[in-house]
Amino acid sequence: MSADTRQNGDDTGFSDAEKAAIKQRAAELRAQGGKGAAKKEREAQACLDAIEALTGSDQAIARRLHVIVTEEAPQLDQKTWYGFPSYARDGRVVVFYQPASKFDTRYGTVGFQEDSRLDDGAMWPTSFAVLEVTDDVERQLRDLVRRAAD
Repeated sequence: MSADTRQNGDDTGFSDAEKAAIKQRAAELRAQGGKGAAKKEREAQACLDAIEALTGSDQAIARRLHVIVTEEAPQLDQKTWYGFPSYARDGRVVVFYQPASKFDTRYGTVGFQEDSRLDDGAMWPTSFAVLEVTDDVERQLRDLVRRAAD
């Protein structure tokens, strides 16, 4: 049992940050009601709002990833997923940015879900720690996003 679970007198096994993420995801699902263009517009705005709510390097990385995805894979829909800026195909998240600030970690990650198409043999990475988006990092992210979205 984690320290913050014990402090809360709660035996669910989830930290406060994890519980907040679960609640945020439930709110996202409720807000996604509706269909068509209006739903996509709300989801896209939620993605932009999530990026703008970030600070420092988290915001800089998320902004750059947003540009990369919209340029390299415009067919992916913008949305949020557990509060993370995310990009989906047919409603299923392909790529997302998990900010360091979300769970108080040392670095943010660009992650790829199982619907991404990065398969490479018997093993391949599905998330990448990103401290800043240099030219080399941007080239790698562009390649990963293109491959994931194909």
